[in-house]
Amino acid sequence: TGDTQEKEVRAMVGSDVELSCACPEGSRFDLNDVYVYWQTSESKTVVTYHIPQNSSLENVDSRYRNRALMSPAGMLRGDFSLRLFNVTPQDEQKFHCLVLSQSLGFQEVLSVEVTLHVAANFSVPVVSAPHSPSQDELTFTCTSINGYPRPNVYWINKTDNSLLDQALQNDTVFLNMRGLYDVVSVLRIARTPSVNIGCCIENVLLQQNLTVGSQTGNDIGERDKITENPVSGTENLYFQ
Repeated sequence: TGDTQEKEVRAMVGSDVELSCACPEGSRFDLNDVYVYWQTSESKTVVTYHIPQNSSLENVDSRYRNRALMSPAGMLRGDFSLRLFNVTPQDEQKFHCLVLSQSLGFQEVLSVEVTLHVAANFSVPVVSAPHSPSQDELTFTCTSINGYPRPNVYWINKTDNSLLDQALQNDTVFLNMRGLYDVVSVLRIARTPSVNIGCCIENVLLQQNLTVGSQTGNDIGERDKITENPVSGTENLYFQ
């Protein structure tokens, strides 16, 4: 047919996800007739495949060996969906499913491209007690780790919940050994007798904000609140 269907799916790091590639209900296929290929769209990395009379998967890339499976029973019904286990940040890419029929002269029966978006929850931010590098300045540090994708960091004046000027903060964001993001944000503000500020880590993909406050005057760091998006049953949005 030459028409490629396009789909999107989201998954949490460490979870399992299904990348859908299926013919209409009621389809029937002979596993001795179909050739099925799953690969990444850009790098053409081989994820898994089905070739008649050949059970060897020696050409599967080592990153996907034993992590990517199709169901033989599903394939008989025209369901060539890919089950991907233990999702990692490196899995965030486009995957292409291609099904060919030998009896139809290797005609394309189905072509689907699935974009996988990967997310991980950031740790609750830790805000250091302020220290004074000089007489007229206060410095706060906010740290949060092991999230995905790259976060946005905001500092908030909690007296009126206004955002502080981003020019006052210096963010360092880096990928750790697990391929997840760690962030350290340093805020420098003019010294005042009492200041009540909060650090907010935003995960756009999960529509989640983690906010922790720090108060000077009595130097209490308090875990403030975790605000999720208002949609109920958030988890169900991401696991199709």
